[in-house]
Amino acid sequence: MRVLIAFDKFKHCLSATRACELTATTLRTLQPDWSVDLCPLTDGGEGFCEILTRAGGGSLHAITVTGPRGDPVDACFGLVPFENIPPAARALLSLPACSATGMVALVEMAQASGLGLLPPERRDPWHATTRGTGELIRAAHAAGARTILLGVGGSATHDLGAGALAALGLRFLNAGEHPLANPTPARWPEIIRVDGHLPDDLPPIRIACDVANPLLGPGGAAAVYGPQKGLATSRIQELDNASARLAGLLIAQAGAPAGLAATPGSGAAGGIAFGFLCSARALLVPGSDLVSAWLDLDARLAAAGMVITGEGRFDESSLSGKGPGALVVRARNHGKPAHVFAGRIAVPPVDGCTLHGITPVSHTHDQALREATPNLIRALQTVFAQ
Repeated sequence: MRVLIAFDKFKHCLSATRACELTATTLRTLQPDWSVDLCPLTDGGEGFCEILTRAGGGSLHAITVTGPRGDPVDACFGLVPFENIPPAARALLSLPACSATGMVALVEMAQASGLGLLPPERRDPWHATTRGTGELIRAAHAAGARTILLGVGGSATHDLGAGALAALGLRFLNAGEHPLANPTPARWPEIIRVDGHLPDDLPPIRIACDVANPLLGPGGAAAVYGPQKGLATSRIQELDNASARLAGLLIAQAGAPAGLAATPGSGAAGGIAFGFLCSARALLVPGSDLVSAWLDLDARLAAAGMVITGEGRFDESSLSGKGPGALVVRARNHGKPAHVFAGRIAVPPVDGCTLHGITPVSHTHDQALREATPNLIRALQTVFAQ
């Protein structure tokens, strides 16, 4: 039997690639007659660059950039020949002018501006910057990319992309007409206007995004995502008000529509989606659909007899149309049985799949993270031993 192994990450303990490799190694021991197809998944956060670059037969390019709190961090971008991208994914990118010989750059915000780069005590969106993400885009442009595909999951920031845009040429000016090199929200009161411009030859930017949050309001970036980045709930409205002011300055500089902040998805990743929609005329693309098309998931499902998937926590958000949840639905539509292995299962039974929680109920969260590898192997052995 052919088995499609397609895990997303177990946050803070197992990458998607590592979870797939562990599962394949275990299955080869338990069921030596089975063949396996490894297909790590990504939601636009950790693993986005590596997974899509390797799937497209591209190359990874390492550089050092500015981290979310200003410290240098090691990151990379990927370059994939446009001709290597499956036609369905090309269509979603909407790049009719892209040459068949052009290169598409994969940029992962989590590598430069990610929450996982900071210990809990340093997480504070008032002082976090996206500058490193802009430096990755600038490096990919210099390397010859004809298009930038930006994955925005897992950010530590809420600067509306100001740091990234500053790295690319915008100037955030104070009353003395001096530009702020690092326009984090804590310094927004100093900004009186925005000027400068992005490079004339900056490639088209596409943002892989599955959230529909606007920039502002009770369903916006500060209210919904700020607290998980270290924002005190008592300061949500303050940050939302500050965001509205900076958004107005960016709109004025770019001549963008006044209602842009209400665009679904503009609140993604602390508003970096808004910043690039406004100043770089970026477009949002549905992240889950793009990843599925890029990885040719439907064809790989059709060739498989069974699907094994999972992630750190399988809950209601997993069933919202992305990642392992979306794969389970696709498997059901193809008539293929599916198994979900997750650190925690937080949903009732799901038609078409069998759910397996790998963490013993006696384990604390820290134990679950430390022992994710043996727990996954043990669960696989229990289910698939001959």
